[in-house]
Amino acid sequence: MSLTPKEYELLHYLAISPDKVFSREELLKDVWNYEFFGDLRTVDTHVKRLREKLNKVSPESAAMITTVWGVGYKLEVPK
Repeated sequence: MSLTPKEYELLHYLAISPDKVFSREELLKDVWNYEFFGDLRTVDTHVKRLREKLNKVSPESAAMITTVWGVGYKLEVPK
């Protein structure tokens, strides 16, 4: 699977703290190094693309990136 550097960073960031919910603002600050929180759709777009790429490998892996409505995203590890 081929990921862009930012997709890889996002996946890695979520994976190092599985089951922890990250807000879009946190992800912009920590993955993109943005201090400006104006365009949160950047995060949504990257998550969407990452899920699409993961889905080609395995639908189960794509489903691990979970949206927590009103909060953000997390990588949910199957028990």
